[in-house]
Amino acid sequence: MFAGKKFAAFLFDMDGTVVNSIAAAERVWADWARRQGLDVAAFLPTIHGVRAIETIARLALPGVEPMREADALLQAEAADIDGIHPIAGAAAFLASLPPERWAIVTSAPRELALLRIAAAGIPLPAILVAAEDVSHGKPAPDCFQLAAERLGVDARAGISAAEAAGAAVVVISATHQHPLQTPHAAIAGYDAIGIAVDDRGWIAIEPESTAEVC
Repeated sequence: MFAGKKFAAFLFDMDGTVVNSIAAAERVWADWARRQGLDVAAFLPTIHGVRAIETIARLALPGVEPMREADALLQAEAADIDGIHPIAGAAAFLASLPPERWAIVTSAPRELALLRIAAAGIPLPAILVAAEDVSHGKPAPDCFQLAAERLGVDARAGISAAEAAGAAVVVISATHQHPLQTPHAAIAGYDAIGIAVDDRGWIAIEPESTAEVC
């Protein structure tokens, strides 16, 4: 994977990439969907990786004000962090990276992102780009471009945003219930990979058996 390639920095999506909060998120959104009279099974797959306000606005439900509903959903999600856990190997992999060379880029509001990061027990990034930091959420590239800018490097929703931002993409498939058709490299978790950092600070991804930090 990316043999011979080195990277200035890594940008991680949060949910499904370093943290698994699907069960908690779907509990809250399922309750909301039932109150709106929606088909819960059909609706839930549409919520992931997109800002709540955009998910709600897209529905165009009569009498539903997206900002008010998004705020209420944030409070409900913040109160329900049961069952949130890290993607396999994510905590150790993130801890191995130079702190100034990685960021988390999420469609979740900052308050909720911090709660889920803490609940999963993964390292807190120096750079966190959250829902309120950009005007246009994923799949627009704004969030990834902003994270790259803050790190001082050039720069299904998360993948599209990363592609549009000009980033190389690795898909984390740990939470995918069905195979995802993608031209990008994919791994189930982080247990089988490590990093090597050269004397200029460039980072390479290597199989865990041969990886070391220089």
